[in-house]
Amino acid sequence: MGKVTGFLEIDRSDRRYEPAADRVRHFREFVIPLGEDGTKKQAARCMECGIPFCHTACPVNNQIPDWNDLVYNDDWREALANLHSTNNFPEFTGRICPAPCEEACTLNLLDSPVTIKTIEAAIADRGFSEGWVVPEPPAQRTGKRVAVV
Repeated sequence: MGKVTGFLEIDRSDRRYEPAADRVRHFREFVIPLGEDGTKKQAARCMECGIPFCHTACPVNNQIPDWNDLVYNDDWREALANLHSTNNFPEFTGRICPAPCEEACTLNLLDSPVTIKTIEAAIADRGFSEGWVVPEPPAQRTGKRVAVV
């Protein structure tokens, strides 16, 4: 488990967004990430409850307490492997998921929940920036095509 008293000592701090007036002028990412230290602090807020309601509320059954602990302990590569074990596209879900896991977080009963969605996006982004996520083309092409909307 990460920092045992993290949820008592560290306040919730989420990603910030560029002002809307600036966002309409470009198509780049408009979310301002927390950075490595900020993300590790937020991961330290995870209480690793006896029954992780965040895990059961997650539609893809992400092992949230596990990768929060790995991020807190600076094991980002293992956190990415853990995240990829249940979620093929954390780079998307860390941005567009409505985060029912945060609503189910035990901290949400009396305080602000852990920033699970922010941590998930940070893990995926770190995987891409470090080169840990690489394309895995199929061994044999089928000739079929798909469209992603």
